Amino acid sequence: MANSLNFSQSKYAIVGGGLMGRLLAVALARSGAQVELFDKGGADGEHAAARIAAAMLAPLAESAITEDSVVRMGLHSLPRWKELISELSDSVYFQQDGTLILWHRQDASEAERFAAHLEKNCRSNSDLSAPQKLNSDALRDLEPGVADRFTQGMYLPNEGQLDNRQLLNALASELKLLKVNCHWHTEVDPQELRQQSNYKAVIDCRGTGAKESWSSGDKPNTLRGVRGEVVRLYAPEVKLRRPTRLIHPRYPIYIAPKENDIYVVGATEIESDDLSEMSVRSAMELLSAVYTVHSGFAEARILEMATQCRPTLKNNLPEIRVKKEKGLVDLIMINGLYRHGFMIAPAVLDCALQLLAEGSSKTALELGLSMTQNDNQVEAICA
Repeated sequence: MANSLNFSQSKYAIVGGGLMGRLLAVALARSGAQVELFDKGGADGEHAAARIAAAMLAPLAESAITEDSVVRMGLHSLPRWKELISELSDSVYFQQDGTLILWHRQDASEAERFAAHLEKNCRSNSDLSAPQKLNSDALRDLEPGVADRFTQGMYLPNEGQLDNRQLLNALASELKLLKVNCHWHTEVDPQELRQQSNYKAVIDCRGTGAKESWSSGDKPNTLRGVRGEVVRLYAPEVKLRRPTRLIHPRYPIYIAPKENDIYVVGATEIESDDLSEMSVRSAMELLSAVYTVHSGFAEARILEMATQCRPTLKNNLPEIRVKKEKGLVDLIMINGLYRHGFMIAPAVLDCALQLLAEGSSKTALELGLSMTQNDNQVEAICA
């Protein structure tokens, strides 16, 4: 997408160096733009929600809990991730071997409802690959490590994952190679940057740090944080080949295997901006649930228990806002990627690049990504 757009002789300021900010900075710089990136944290992304994530790319699995527009963005993003990663100088772990869904015998009725929901979504969206039911033999062939504890499962083909921390590091390295002027450990107000006429636009990608900018007099809580908690484990005795989700009425979990026997385990969603350490209850539920999937996790080493808040708008959907004011540089605000940040980031990136280059985005209209100008819905056209 970026390769077909020309941003030469244009200068942009990006505030927020998490996943979205880095992707935009790299794409714009590659296309000839001068880019300045500002972030209150460092190049390692310690304050970014993207650092505390499993980075699963699972549009069909997520279709059970999200809107069709997010599913379409996820489908658009899967092949784009391959392109984006292939263009980076540093390698990033990427896998597209599908998602495995498991459940214990007592939760079979819940699994049936989940499967029916996915099948319905596949009928309404032909781009989704239908889930495949697995008997004990098929499960053993696909994922032998869990066959001693489960006699059936479900396979969602074509879904993927990547290593979020490798990606953040690779993007930081790419910013150096492209000579992007990165102001790490620098907290700035996008409104102040708008007064500098040498920028063509200021792009706000601060996530939950942009709360005040997304609030108005009658809508003070438009942007909120949704707390997520993950455990990173080193488990050499466990050999899961693909992301695995456990259906459970109280604590459903996901297990995302990374390179070198590292596993990211999570599930919790708490309506809170609290960034304190993980609770004992959450830790016990996550670790107990992961042990029921594979006994090898009993001897795993806990590398990290981490928390972060995902930036979430009132409808749990992403949005791009454009603010145009006389005498000020345009402000582009990108936010609300919620729990789907990695799954949909390339789609949001492509829409934002089209908007910056052409003043509108056909891709946003096709995918259903909301765009507004000065708080008015404009059907993805912000000219």
